[in-house]
Amino acid sequence: MTQTTHTAQRQHTTSGLVLGAALVLTGIVAGIWYAYSTSVMLALGDTGDRTFIEVMQKINDRIQNPVFFLAFFGALVLTGISYWQLRRTAARWWVLAALVLYAVVFLLTSGVNVPLNDQLAQAGNPARIADPAAVREKFEGPWVAWNHVRGVLTVAAVGCLGRAVFLHGRYGTGRAQESAYFSSAAGSNASR
Repeated sequence: MTQTTHTAQRQHTTSGLVLGAALVLTGIVAGIWYAYSTSVMLALGDTGDRTFIEVMQKINDRIQNPVFFLAFFGALVLTGISYWQLRRTAARWWVLAALVLYAVVFLLTSGVNVPLNDQLAQAGNPARIADPAAVREKFEGPWVAWNHVRGVLTVAAVGCLGRAVFLHGRYGTGRAQESAYFSSAAGSNASR
């Protein structure tokens, strides 16, 4: 085995591990949004206003933990690293699509859902809120709707990463799927 072949195999293994980890973390985040949409928010929808506010305040407080942050931030970072590692392969377009989708999810979460969470926290103790129905109404509809959106986008990112994993595995080091036109050695000589 030549040094070049060994290096290419090591790079292929490393990029595969990073891509796989990005897929797993993105899948975990998709599962979190899915759980909110299909169970948590449905169950809370059947509770009284004060109970709804109290439970959501506690969920929003408790979700801020290292395990959640590892998945939430890690999915973005590892997908970005994966794109860089696979930038010369056919898988790059799928990883780029996943990166763009997840970046939108990241922006929606930090720009819409988190500010709604903060407003709910600022409402204070649910037992002392003068009009809990108004507080809930201002929060629940928008939060649930945007959670559905980020859920769909994250599932789409998972699909894109899954396709990238398939391509990465199918083409070994990633060079086999490149056309002669895009190869740096043949680019100027390939017929146009």
